[in-house]
Amino acid sequence: MEIDLESKTPDIRRLDDVRNVLFDKDWAKTAPDLELYYMYRGLKEENEIRYDITILPAMMLGKEFNKTKGHEHIGKYGEIYTVLEGEAIYLMQSAADNKISDVYAVMAKKGDFVIIPPGYGHVTINPSEKEGLKMANWMAANVKSDYSLFEKMQGACYYYTKSGWIKNENYKETPKLRFEQPSKSLPENLDFLKN
Repeated sequence: MEIDLESKTPDIRRLDDVRNVLFDKDWAKTAPDLELYYMYRGLKEENEIRYDITILPAMMLGKEFNKTKGHEHIGKYGEIYTVLEGEAIYLMQSAADNKISDVYAVMAKKGDFVIIPPGYGHVTINPSEKEGLKMANWMAANVKSDYSLFEKMQGACYYYTKSGWIKNENYKETPKLRFEQPSKSLPENLDFLKN
C-alpha cells in the first residue's frame, strides 16, 4: 500500500517522552530533547482496522539503539507489523506485575511481517546506526495503548545495546530471551485483530 506521507503531519515522540525507559541513564540526563520517531496514525481505516506508519531514524540513545517507548494494548488486542524499509527488532513480553512470564524477539527485514500476540507488551528497535526504519502496522481502530508498566519499570525487560542484550534488573523475574522468525506474508483475514 503506497501512501504519500509528505502531506501528512506525524505525531512526534521526543527524547523527553522516553528518557525514563532508556538503558543509558547517564546519557539521558544531559542529552537534548531530540526527535526520536514519527507516527502517522490512521492513514487508512477499513472494517474497524487501522493502518499506521512509523519511522525510526538511525541513531544511538547513548549505548542503546533507537527504539519506541513500549506499550501494551488495553484489552486483548493483537497487532501486525511489516517492515517497509530497513530492519527492525520487535521485543515482546508477557508480564504480570513486574514478573515476566515470556519474552522473545523477532528480527525482521523489509517485507517481513510480525504478529504481536494479545496480552504482550512490545517495543520496536531500529538496530542500525546507518539506516532508518520505516514500518507499517494494522490494529483495531479503537485500541488504546498503556505505557505504564514500561514507565514504572524503566523500559522493557531487555535493552538492545552496542554490547548486545542487557537484562533490565528492575523486573523481579525475567526468563532467558528467545528468538522467533517473522512471517513472510500478511494473513488474508485481519478480523482476529478486533477481538
